[in-house]
Amino acid sequence: MEFTGSQTIAASREQVWNGLNDAAVLQACVPGCEAFTAESADEFKAVVVASVGPVKARFKGTLLLSERNAPNGYKIEGQGEGGIAGFGKMTATVTLADAEQGGTLLTYVAEAQVGGKLAQIGSRLVSSVANKLAAEFFKRFNTMMSAPAEAAAK
Repeated sequence: MEFTGSQTIAASREQVWNGLNDAAVLQACVPGCEAFTAESADEFKAVVVASVGPVKARFKGTLLLSERNAPNGYKIEGQGEGGIAGFGKMTATVTLADAEQGGTLLTYVAEAQVGGKLAQIGSRLVSSVANKLAAEFFKRFNTMMSAPAEAAAK
C-alpha cells in the first residue's frame, strides 16, 4: 500500500532538516511511541503501541535513515515486530523544498507492508490506519518545527 502527503512548515529548510535528524523530535512526533533510542547517526530502535481495528500491539523495531541529501531530504526504512499481531515494514522518501510563501514544503511518499494478523484484518483498514499514523506524525512534526519560528516572529 502506498500513501503520500505534504505539509508547509513555517521554518527554514535547515531547521526542518535538523528536526528530521533529531531523535528527541522524532520520538515526540511518532504516535504511540514509548521508546526511541539512537543506535548510530542513521539507525534508531523504537517501541510503538498501535491499534489496527481489533488488534492492538506493541511493535519493537528499527528505523534506518539513508540517501541523505542535506537539506533536501532522505529515505526512511522501518520495520517492526508486534509478536502475535504480526509485522510491519515501511519505506518513505521525504523531500524538502522552499515553499512559495516562505517556509519549507515537506513531501513524503511511503509504502507499507504488513503480515500476520494485521494482514488478515483487511488492506483497506490497515491502509487507512497507516495513512492516518503518517499524517499524524507529520502534523506533529509541523507543529514542533513551526512553534519556534512563530515564537521568534512575535
